This record gives sequence, structure tokens and C-alpha cells, in this order.
Amino acid sequence: MRFYEYIFLATAFAASVCGCARNVSGDLPQDVIEPQFMNIIPEADGGYSLVSISPFDGSRDTISISQPLGRLIVTSTSYIGFLDAVGADSVIVGVSGGEYVCDSSVTAGLSNGTVVDIGYDASPDYEKIMALKPDLLLTYSVSPVKSQFFSKLESLGIKTFIVNEHLERHPLARAAYIRLFGALTGNMAAADSVLKIVSENYINLRDSVQSNLNRNIELDSKGTTHKQRKILVNIPYKDQWFIPGQESYLTTLFKDAGGEILGAKSGSSVSGQISVETAYSLSKEADLWMNVGWCQTLEQLLSVNPLFDDFLMDIQGNASARGYSNAEGCATNSSDTSASVVWNDNNRLNPKGGNDFWESGVVHPDLLLRDLIGIFRGEDNRTPIYYKSIK
Repeated sequence: MRFYEYIFLATAFAASVCGCARNVSGDLPQDVIEPQFMNIIPEADGGYSLVSISPFDGSRDTISISQPLGRLIVTSTSYIGFLDAVGADSVIVGVSGGEYVCDSSVTAGLSNGTVVDIGYDASPDYEKIMALKPDLLLTYSVSPVKSQFFSKLESLGIKTFIVNEHLERHPLARAAYIRLFGALTGNMAAADSVLKIVSENYINLRDSVQSNLNRNIELDSKGTTHKQRKILVNIPYKDQWFIPGQESYLTTLFKDAGGEILGAKSGSSVSGQISVETAYSLSKEADLWMNVGWCQTLEQLLSVNPLFDDFLMDIQGNASARGYSNAEGCATNSSDTSASVVWNDNNRLNPKGGNDFWESGVVHPDLLLRDLIGIFRGEDNRTPIYYKSIK
């Protein structure tokens, strides 16, 4: 999603939420959520010192950028989303896992050879990396121990910077990493403009939802009470069912949209494991089932576990009893797929299964929030961008 396209869409979106388009000039909103693991320090020469802070031991890695960089290798698709949002995806010369990229310019580059797939960090092609002569390689960390990949790059003289955006707990804190990519490419003004719109839209939506919940009023045409949705998330992965903690990115996003992830561990930002039996108990409370893994149809979902038919009947029954349904009404029989009680975040997949939710969606949590609010309220007049109903 190009910078100018997003400005148009987000401005129109703000108008639909607030009744008029908000002024996007001036300083960033005061209540923008600052990242925990990144800092940007302006320098006297007009450049920036970029500081990466380890979530594991607090150590800091700092680089100075005195002029825009023109050749970047990126190892996460979210970095592509940020660069696209500031109109700078043309600086990408190398990616990791190119088959999962959604950005059209980068996929075109992979096809014509102007962008190179360097492989994955477990088995990268160091010769390709060296041949690309990058100004900087952007990667991420998953533990306090320096990876073999990172150590090898250092020994080869490849300038590398750790980006810990994926470990930020708040959606707006992740979105704020757009400023890092603005600083790297000389597009800070564009980055600040996008972040301002994203933050204001997100905050307005969040506050409106919470105000409605506090007043216990529904603002749609149904005249029903606006309740907090009770949500079962995920399906088993290799016999392990993960539930995000209460302080996690996903739980925050769902909470701000008016939903509660059932089984989320209090005070934790990491995912915990539950049994299928525990998930079955949670399904008896739930009125929505979200993020159902690889499944694109109810038939696929029900094939995962024989109990899922019972899960679905309970969830549909709860949704019906609480007044949430689509235009056809909420069914109480799982064979009737008219009830929109199962949703997945895979509405924007590329042919190989790459998910734009984790590419452009990270940059635009306001659009994710808009999707979720429409789903949670059972509003049929909103077409989700990143989510789709599973039927």
C-alpha cells in the first residue's frame, strides 16, 4: 500500500469515524505509544542515531545515518511493509523468504532479478549477500544469544542492525517503527505523516469502543447492547494450542476492539499452552472463534478435530443468544454456515501463503482495529481488509 494511497484511504476512514477529516499537520499525537526496544536520536548534521535495545538483556546497538541508504537487505516481510509505506521499497535489493512477500514491487523485482532472495538465516547464501553490497542488512533477534547468522555477517564486514519490532506489545508501538525506516531512507516526513494518521485513527476508534462499552450502548441500527465479545483464538499447532498473554500484541488489539481473548494469562506478554479439553471449556463461553490457522473453510476447520463440531455449535449458540448475527441470522447448527462466528486473518494471502497481515498490517493497526470492530459488532456493511469469514 503506497504512501499516497494510504493517506487517501486513512483520511476518508477518519472522516467516516469522526464525521470530518482530521488535520494531519503539526506534531505527532501526544499519546502515541513509544517503542520499548528502539530509539531515534536526531543529530546536528540532519542525520540520526538509531538505537536498538535488546528485550533480553537491555544491551544497545547504535548506528549513525548521515545520508539516506540506497541498498537494503531485509529479513522480515514487515520491514517491506514499512518501506512501502514511506515510498521507499525500491531500496530493497535482498529479502529472506521471497516466496512469502506480498508487496508487488518487490515480487516484481524478484522476478526480474533486481531483488535477490538470500535464503533463510538458518541457511543463508552468504555469496549472494556479499555480491549485493548492501548499505545495511536488517534482521531480528529471538534470544539473548547472538546467532551464528549475525556473527558470520559481522566477520564478513556486512553492516547489520537488529530490529525488535516483532517483540513490541502494543500495536502502535510496532507501527512507530515506520520512523526507523523513514530515518534510514530520508523519508522521515512521510513516516511521521503516516504514523500520525495511524495513531489518531487507532486512538479514536479505541476510545469510541471503550466509551460505548462503558455506557453499555450499541451504536448500530439493531438497538442491541454493545457487549465485550468473548473470543476463542487459534487451533492446535503440532498438538499444542497457544493462547496469547493478556499483555501481548494480539490481546491488546482485540481488547481495544471490544473483545476478550478467553484463557489469556494475566500479566503475561507471551503465549501459554492449553489442552484441547481446556479449549473446549472456553468454547462454551465464546461467541467468536478467531485466527483459525491454515483453515480457509469450515470443512477444513472441522476436519482438524472431531470435537470442533461441538465447539462451533456452542459458539454459534452463544452468539445467537447474545444478539450477534449476520444478515441471515445466527445458526445454532454447525452445518448451516450463514453465521459469521469464525474468522481468520488470512484475507490477503499471496499464492505461496505469505500473509499481508504480517506485512502491511503491522504498519496499519488502525485498519486491523477497524476490521475487528466491524466483526465484533456483527456489522455487515463493513468489508474487512485483512480478515475473512470462514464458511
